[in-house]
Amino acid sequence: MLLGEIFSSDLLIVVIVVVVLVFGGSAIPKLAKNLGSAKSEFEKGLKDSKAASEAKASEAKATETDK
Repeated sequence: MLLGEIFSSDLLIVVIVVVVLVFGGSAIPKLAKNLGSAKSEFEKGLKDSKAASEAKASEAKATETDK
């Protein structure tokens, strides 16, 4: 299957209609806001994790040169 076939405009319209029916029109902005904040928290966690691993690596390198 091609990716274009999976995400065709007909299927997109059906998915949007189902989402509106399931969640209701007023819940969709709240859902979008929650997804946005979850994405921000995830990216923050990745950034913090990367900084911590870089600090640990530089600390290990500094102790290695001290020996």
